[in-house]
Amino acid sequence: MDASSLNPTGRFTGLADTYARHRPDYPDEAIAFILRHCGLAPGSRVIDVGSGTGISSRPFAAQGMSVIGIEPNPDMRRAAEAESTLSALTPSYRNGRAESTGLPDAHADLVLAAQAFHWFETDAALAEFHRVLKRGGWVALLWNERDETDPFTVEYGTAFRIAREAAGVEQSRKLSGDGLLASPLFQHGQRVEFGHAQALDEEGLLGRAFSASYAPREPEAKEQFTALLRACFARYQQGSEVMLRYRTSVTVAQRKDS
Repeated sequence: MDASSLNPTGRFTGLADTYARHRPDYPDEAIAFILRHCGLAPGSRVIDVGSGTGISSRPFAAQGMSVIGIEPNPDMRRAAEAESTLSALTPSYRNGRAESTGLPDAHADLVLAAQAFHWFETDAALAEFHRVLKRGGWVALLWNERDETDPFTVEYGTAFRIAREAAGVEQSRKLSGDGLLASPLFQHGQRVEFGHAQALDEEGLLGRAFSASYAPREPEAKEQFTALLRACFARYQQGSEVMLRYRTSVTVAQRKDS
């Protein structure tokens, strides 16, 4: 399945609050790897494409970098802006698409896409990333993928099988980073993984599940999905919490200069 054909902008409308409250962040080790590997420092320019509610933008701004979030969905963009403060380290957000950011040539040291690249048109997005990057700049793609070695996390993932689009979107997500590694526009590609986890109470687990754009929305399927999740929580909870475990994938590659 090509996830870029599934209305990637409109499908997140109405999910911004749930997304902002219940989606996991990214492990410190993953952020540190990107900073070190891509030679970033305070003052570096970072473009976070598909920035959503700003979960991936804020850690880079906190390191003193100039961060612009590109997000086409107005609900998600407003949620990101609601987290803004008067601090100089606050990211700025603007409307745009991965394939057409509206930014000038050779503008950024890093183009970042976190939990987003599978929604883009691969070739067009990579051509745009190449255009907006400075010479020697980098692309970094991040995904929090479920850790299938953990019994609770496996059962949580199994519950999604009642969702019609789940298998296709998840498969597209797992393969999407290969497009960067194979692109003739980039070089020195590499993929690494880091462990991550998210502690959730029962309502937090439901919020995390329904933040997925492919979670069931029809009343009967939604009720069935909710029942499966509550039963899963009851089996695995300890101290009224469960631990959802991830493998955070980071794919990086450097702009190839002609």
